[in-house]
Amino acid sequence: MSRYLHEVREGEDLLIRDRNLPIAKIVPLTSADGLDADDLALAAAGQLRLPEARLPSSFWAMPAPRVSVKRAVAAVTAIREEE
Repeated sequence: MSRYLHEVREGEDLLIRDRNLPIAKIVPLTSADGLDADDLALAAAGQLRLPEARLPSSFWAMPAPRVSVKRAVAAVTAIREEE
């Protein structure tokens, strides 16, 4: 196992198979710059997906959507009720 983890630390993706059927993938945490320990813990628990790349600067130039607080609350409430 240590050998495989060493490969991941070196930047390699590791595909886990069960009877030659891919079931999981271990990938290095390459985009963890700027994340704090809480973010990394959430990622390790599968509750947060780490970014694969930085957002382009053009992203920040786009206008923000105009959504009323009432509609935003309704959307979040609906999502939570589905779970």
